[in-house]
Amino acid sequence: MTEAKKNNPKVAEKNISDEEELFEKVVHVNRCAKVVKGGRRFSFAALVVVGDQKGNVGFGYGKAQMVPDAIRKGTEQAKKSMIPVSLAGETIPHPILANFDGGKVLLRPAREGTGIIAGGGVRAVLEGAGIKNVLSKSLGSNNPLSVVGATLKGLSGLRSAEEISQIRGERVSGPSFTASVSS
Repeated sequence: MTEAKKNNPKVAEKNISDEEELFEKVVHVNRCAKVVKGGRRFSFAALVVVGDQKGNVGFGYGKAQMVPDAIRKGTEQAKKSMIPVSLAGETIPHPILANFDGGKVLLRPAREGTGIIAGGGVRAVLEGAGIKNVLSKSLGSNNPLSVVGATLKGLSGLRSAEEISQIRGERVSGPSFTASVSS
């Protein structure tokens, strides 16, 4: 059996991290119709957000003839596209404004106990990343794909005070409520 793992890289990829529970949320399912000679043929597209709630999150867009297949494809794509996110305790390190297609999303850090002030796709991405306190405002298009993409782009652009300190070579600190719990 160990020889099979050595010879087949796909078998070797299957490790314990795949077994752990991931947060999955179907944000939107779109029904498309194609008109043909016999009538209409329907297909479905599913927008899915997946995260480990420990700072990694991704989204996928799966298309298929049936809804469960579209969701499965979207989930697989989301798992492959997961990216790490900089966190400051249970919030984000600094405010950020991000654009993706027509979507524009503003994210601001919040004090403990605020909760996630967000709706729809933004909430799904923030919950998947494990962020518990944040303020958000969707300013552009309300297309779910654009909003989720803008939120993920914003989260990927975040840098913690420690990362900025290393880059600049001097001590930088953020707001007191974004300081890590261990301090």
